[in-house]
Amino acid sequence: MEQVRAAEAALMATLPEGALMQRAAAGLASAVLDLLGRAYGSTVVLLVGAGDNGGDALYAGALLARRGVRVLAWSLSDTPHAAGLAALERAGGRSITEAPRRAPDLVVDGIVGIGGRPGLRPNAQEALGALAGVPVVAVDVPSGVDVDTGELAGPAVRADVTVTFGTLKVALLADPAAELAGVVQLVDIGLDLPESDVESLQAADVAALLPRPDPQAQKYTRGVVGVRAGSVTYPGAGVLCVAGAASGLCGMVRYVGGARDQVVAAHPDVVTEKGRVQAWTVGSGGGADVATTLAEALADNVPLVVDADALVLVDNPVSVPAVLTPHAGELSRMTWAERADIEAASLRHARRAAAEYDAVVLLKGRHTVVARPDGRARVTTTGVPWLATAGAGDVLAGLIGALLAAGLEPFDAASVGSWLHGAAATYASRGGPVTAPDVARAIPAVVRDLL
Repeated sequence: MEQVRAAEAALMATLPEGALMQRAAAGLASAVLDLLGRAYGSTVVLLVGAGDNGGDALYAGALLARRGVRVLAWSLSDTPHAAGLAALERAGGRSITEAPRRAPDLVVDGIVGIGGRPGLRPNAQEALGALAGVPVVAVDVPSGVDVDTGELAGPAVRADVTVTFGTLKVALLADPAAELAGVVQLVDIGLDLPESDVESLQAADVAALLPRPDPQAQKYTRGVVGVRAGSVTYPGAGVLCVAGAASGLCGMVRYVGGARDQVVAAHPDVVTEKGRVQAWTVGSGGGADVATTLAEALADNVPLVVDADALVLVDNPVSVPAVLTPHAGELSRMTWAERADIEAASLRHARRAAAEYDAVVLLKGRHTVVARPDGRARVTTTGVPWLATAGAGDVLAGLIGALLAAGLEPFDAASVGSWLHGAAATYASRGGPVTAPDVARAIPAVVRDLL
């Protein structure tokens, strides 16, 4: 977060004293009012630490008090932000030293911000315990998380809403910390930020990266993806992988695998004769022949997606441009790290594996992490819990293969594919259950909406 702190310092040097905090406070107060639904008759407790996050909370409290909210400031430090506390008191707010007898409507977490250490002090834990069950709005990040890594090192606030300023922080993207953030609202306070080594693609970014056919395009110039997936034992994996690959983002799908009849029945446009391809997807439901199919795909010296059974067979480093698509259990078998450790530090382990294998690693999860060998990463925040369904990973592997064949670099193909996959699940789900074929069928509609 050094880049954010430096940008804040640079902007503050050009503004009147306190102007940046006032901008943040206005955005925070607006979000709190939206969540409350009404001002008069509502009670808000501010949990206030010593830093600028506490100042943001106090100034927001002053704005709320002027709107008729009963605002109570519970200071957890001997040195709360003096100007912010004075502003709150002038507006009619008051200080408290323990939880009010009647539960408030909302708690604002202004305990620590991006400069705080992971974990919470005992007095903060006690205050949160006394207010348990009350909705929480976190200021910038939930207090107690590791802002730079998304990891947890002790107790932390679980927020219903996090109002963050200037840019999304790593802890709001990478799990497990991101799971504590609730709904994230970004407030623009005018920061001029450099490019970050951790990003989250938005719809406009994906639209800009999507491959588009030129007016003279034909199926071969748009790219041919080869799929070596499925087997006699697991034919459905081949069908679903092809469904992801055949979603229209490249010119042709060439299938080589043990589920030929089932694939052709489901996708009559797929070619089953051997021939040249611009990328391969290998491993989904590969069965006993997966080692052979992986070796044959590597021998073609084209970009490669490695999924499922093929992952544990990959030599490191990979000899061609590649995307490896493990979930935490598969990455555990690849790297000998404990699954629980991977889930507790998804960004760190994805980066480590990418460097070890000299390949792009897509670590599947609630927020999927895509990491390059140089440490740059993207975190996918699209998707719904219903996407945790059999066969969804097969669709994703085929989709990424199609994007590779269409000409995207592995990092872009993996992160765009992951975003589209999650967005397609959301589109198909409409708030209810979704299956892997539903996700594949929804991909063209999502792309159409983007374009």
